[in-house]
Amino acid sequence: METNHKIAFGGGCHWCTEAVYQSLKGVEMVEQGFVASKGEESSFSEAVIVHYDPKSIALEDLILIHLHTHKSTSNHSMRSKYRSAIYTFNPLDFETSKVALQIFNERFTKPLVTKVLPFGDFKLSDGAFQNYYFNNPQKPFCETHIAPKT
Repeated sequence: METNHKIAFGGGCHWCTEAVYQSLKGVEMVEQGFVASKGEESSFSEAVIVHYDPKSIALEDLILIHLHTHKSTSNHSMRSKYRSAIYTFNPLDFETSKVALQIFNERFTKPLVTKVLPFGDFKLSDGAFQNYYFNNPQKPFCETHIAPKT
């Protein structure tokens, strides 16, 4: 199903992020892989592209879920691999995402490190890792890290 509404999120393990968004009503498809922005954030980082129906779920809700399902206030040493970011495909979503981050920042005890970046490029994960959680729910990683988020 093709949709014109998509946004990409990076922050933690893309297996986790994929499972969270696959579990939501209004999400039509999730592509798991690696996203790069343009400019200084052009290195690839684990992320997902979420295709959604805005009549069923708002972009702001997708963003808030993203902020609560990874360490969005932690500037840890693995941020190059797990960049905390919202990657946008158009200027309107870029502005909407910036405003949402400003508003949602007040809900956290520490400042958000999440960036809003223009989408640059995408590389799909290996097929063995697609739908990882739903294909492997009994694996220890899935039980420990993914199941509590879905």
